Amino acid sequence: MLLEICKISRSTRSKICKEEQYCYPNRGFCASQQMSFYGCKLHVVCSVSGVFQSILSPVSIHDIHFLKDIKEQLSDYILLGDKGDLSSEVQVDWFNYANITLETPKRISQKDYKPQFYLFKKHRKRIETLFSQLCDQFMIRRNYAKNF
Repeated sequence: MLLEICKISRSTRSKICKEEQYCYPNRGFCASQQMSFYGCKLHVVCSVSGVFQSILSPVSIHDIHFLKDIKEQLSDYILLGDKGDLSSEVQVDWFNYANITLETPKRISQKDYKPQFYLFKKHRKRIETLFSQLCDQFMIRRNYAKNF
């Protein structure tokens, strides 16, 4: 999920959330919303029981690179990714390194398309519901914070 810190016109003089180097906000592009923005990304890892672990990263870092960092913490898991996590070399690397299976839904335009397993969709919906709740109930997109 993308968290906008400020508008792009103010990004050069903004001092918001710049005290930690690992999640320094920067400029990025959101393909689903067709817009450029200045901010951070919120990555969420959720267990089947519903326990969330979230991590902030700069916008310019692709989701695949975030996944490479998290493989040190997990082993013998099935991770459900989104369509942005389609990388066969990462999937093979994860399985060989820590016996982690990365399940991602296929795009309809792919040759080997088949619908995702129902239980995977059901558990993936939990994270999408969390994002909706953060936006609607907690208004996370309306950011007035000056630091983390």
